Parts: sequence; C-alpha cells; structure tokens
Amino acid sequence: MELAAARRAVLAAVRGTRAADLPRLLHWMRNTHDFDELVVSNNDVVLRNIAEDLRNRLPIEAMFTSEHQAVQKIQQHPLPMIHVDAFLYDDDDVDSLCEEGKMSRSYCTECGSYKTASLEFISHSFSLMELKFLYHHVLPDLTGKGYLYSSASHLYGVEMNADFCQLQEIMITKYEFIDRIKVVHADICTQPSLLQKADVVVMNNVFEYFLDRQEQARAWEFIACNVRKRGSLLVTVPSLEESLSKLQTDVQLSQWVEEVQLNYDVYMEKDVDREALEQIHLYKIL
Repeated sequence: MELAAARRAVLAAVRGTRAADLPRLLHWMRNTHDFDELVVSNNDVVLRNIAEDLRNRLPIEAMFTSEHQAVQKIQQHPLPMIHVDAFLYDDDDVDSLCEEGKMSRSYCTECGSYKTASLEFISHSFSLMELKFLYHHVLPDLTGKGYLYSSASHLYGVEMNADFCQLQEIMITKYEFIDRIKVVHADICTQPSLLQKADVVVMNNVFEYFLDRQEQARAWEFIACNVRKRGSLLVTVPSLEESLSKLQTDVQLSQWVEEVQLNYDVYMEKDVDREALEQIHLYKIL
C-alpha cells in the first residue's frame, strides 16, 4: 500500500471509531510502542547483537589503555568528561548503568555539596540511530555503503590501534562479514592508494582525540591531497569547517569539496537525537 492510501485508511479507521472511544484511541496512537517492531529490521537486530557482544568484551568506557593519546586528552580536558561509546550504549543503557551506580551523568563541583553539573559525554562511534540515518538518508543508493545495508564489494576500515584491530577481526569473523570487510592496521597517512580509489570516505571524530594539533594538520592535508576522485563522497563528524578551524593547514575547502545539504527531518523514528544528526555532514569532491 502506498503512503497516500495508507494515510487514508488510517484516517478512515479513526473517523469510524465510536466518539466515546476516540480519545483513548488517539492517546494509544500517541504513546504506544506497538509500532516499534514495524521499523526494526533484521539489520538492526544484528547490529544490536554486535553491540552486546562488544560490551561484554570491553570496559564500560570502551577504551583500551593502549589508546594513550585519547586517554590523556580526556584526562586533560578542563571539565570532567567521560567516553561513552554511542554504538554500544544508547540512552536507555546509560540510564540503566546510572541506576546500577556504574556510571553518572553529573559530577559534584564542590565535594560533599549539592552543587552538581552535567558531565560531558563524547563518543568516537556512530550510534545505531546515526548509522541508520547515514545509510538510509545521507548516502545515495550506491555500492559503497555499510555491510548490512548494501552489496558493496569492498569495505575497508583503517585503525591505528592494534587492540581494536584484533577485536574488529573477531567480530568480522564471528558474524561472517569476512567476505567483504577488511580492517587495515595502519596510520591513514600511509594509505594514499586506498583513499584515492574510494567512492565514499566516512570520518567520525577521527583525529582530535588521537593526534596533537600538528599531526592533525598533517593528516587533514594528506586527506585533502588524496581524496580527489571527482564526484566521490566524504562524510564527516563534525563538519570540515569545525575540524579545521583550530588548525593551521593549507587545505582550501572551496577548491576541494562542495557541501551537500541534508534533510535532518526525514528520520522519523522515536530515538531521534536531532543535535547528533546535525553533526553529520556530507561533501561531494569537486
């Protein structure tokens, strides 16, 4: 049934309801979770299973001690900050951890007082909501999408940390993704050929917490030099403008990319976080 016909059918059912029952029907329609299963796909279930599997293999902060630069950056932040992996923990998971005393959303500004402030949460991963928005609404229907959303022939992930590479290999093998996914243990600045051939490059908070400013500038200049295939797509979180604003680089955005405006209103599911979606930016290579 097409959308217009479905709307007419729903309205007809509502109009046909007894007047005495109509308020209760409308209340049910506004508040029920009975429709949730209609928008949950098998892919969502697989991703949630992977998230649960990873939660059982990682500490709550989802960071290894081998991530020296990231750990140091968080510790040096002027205000208290914790890393909460958005793929592993949604808001309900965080609420549960807070109730169990394993996590907190706030900190005391004066020990022993009632003066509290909200903790800043950061994540280096896309949440399930962000992944669905990215692959259903941001990227066009081409072969360079995520494993569960396309028939892409080659998907490459570049990871500097050996511990995370090993963990990713375990997940790829366990969930039988090995036919199309490859994890490269390397600094992205040693992979010019991979970037030059890519149809889509996705970069989510990739440098700020892992490299100092000079290394960040070098990395962005390398990206700008090698992501040059005309018409290819670059997805970044946050925007390129924000990432480059505090760095001294020779990157000329106007000569490299054109931003594609996104419609953030198309994501209609109940778990929408508009602020998080607005951090996702899409660019076309000129």
